[in-house]
Amino acid sequence: MAHTIPTPQPLGVFPPPAHPLLLPPAEEGEEALRHLLQGRRPQRWPDPWRFFALALDGKPEQALTALGQDPSPVSRYNRFALAPTPAAYAALAPTLSGELRELLDAVAYTQGILDEPPAPQRAQAERRAFVLMAQAAHQLEGQRFPEAVALLTQAVEAARPTSPLLAGQLLAALADARRAWQGPDAQALLHYREALALIPDDALPQVRAEMALNLGILYQEMADGRRGPLLEAARCYQTALLTLTREEQPELYALAHNNLALAYLAMPLTTASDQLRMAIAVQSLREALKVYDRTTHPEAWASAQLNLANALQHLPTAHPRENLAQAVELYEELLAVRDPAQDPLGYARLLANQGNALAHLGIFVHAVPKLTQALTLFREHGELDAAAAVQETLAEIQARTGQPAPIQPTEPAD
Repeated sequence: MAHTIPTPQPLGVFPPPAHPLLLPPAEEGEEALRHLLQGRRPQRWPDPWRFFALALDGKPEQALTALGQDPSPVSRYNRFALAPTPAAYAALAPTLSGELRELLDAVAYTQGILDEPPAPQRAQAERRAFVLMAQAAHQLEGQRFPEAVALLTQAVEAARPTSPLLAGQLLAALADARRAWQGPDAQALLHYREALALIPDDALPQVRAEMALNLGILYQEMADGRRGPLLEAARCYQTALLTLTREEQPELYALAHNNLALAYLAMPLTTASDQLRMAIAVQSLREALKVYDRTTHPEAWASAQLNLANALQHLPTAHPRENLAQAVELYEELLAVRDPAQDPLGYARLLANQGNALAHLGIFVHAVPKLTQALTLFREHGELDAAAAVQETLAEIQARTGQPAPIQPTEPAD
């Protein structure tokens, strides 16, 4: 006999461990359910739903205890969802049918207990969307993107009438799948924008922040140097940073700050507001570097460090010497970890940038050897435009100091 599930459910709306849980029937639960379907915690919880409140608090063990030994099918399903094991699945699966069995199998698949997810046959509305989501995940694991996109499209439409918040999260997943399949495109952009429109500003702040961050990345990938998309990307990152913090979400916080800086640095300096954006970019890179460490995040650290050093050289400020001196130190830290044998041109660019900063500081005794080494590497590897720019800087130093240039212009070897 198929087991009846009270509907609608906030299934899939909240992060684990509440993500797969079902609410059993409860008297006077209408108001609490309305809040949950809007992504908000109710002020008063019906007693049978205390386990769900504990799950929202990230306390699966206490939620399991609160469920007790209630023999109802929904409670047995919830106990499995909170503590999934192969033995528990083997004991429970033969006793369930209909929608509840499909949901059980979907959870078992996501926990690695089953090799394949179930097909939705009885499940409807948000329950059907939940099962389709598991099927889409299976297709994505096999990089079968057209199939995953089709399943997620079905899941969105199944969830939309009863659970707009689940539909919004599925739209974001659909955007990610399309992006992985076809690259950044306008359709993925529309999916993200619709996803954010379905989730109220005061609901699921972490989910909205991650969506805004991903939308910003999509705008930035599609910008191709255009000012409009770059400004949209920056707005998305700023929206995400209203929620993300260095203490709670350090990786996402650093990524948002780093990408905000890159969006601003990609814009030409033409107006006073652009100069302000340059200052914001520098501050954002400093924030990213509070998370990115050369030991724990070597690549991200090196990229942010380099962008900060370059930005400091061009930042309009009343204290240019302090910025130039810091840029010199940042370049020196990068040179210490960069292998010239592995990346000679990258090493040469660091030397050239540091030499320019030293020259602007008037420290020619250190600038000339750095620029000379950069010039040699550029010439050895056929980077003639870069070599010419360095030679021009050396000539300017010669003119100012009266000292002969260490390397005279020569024709490159054939």
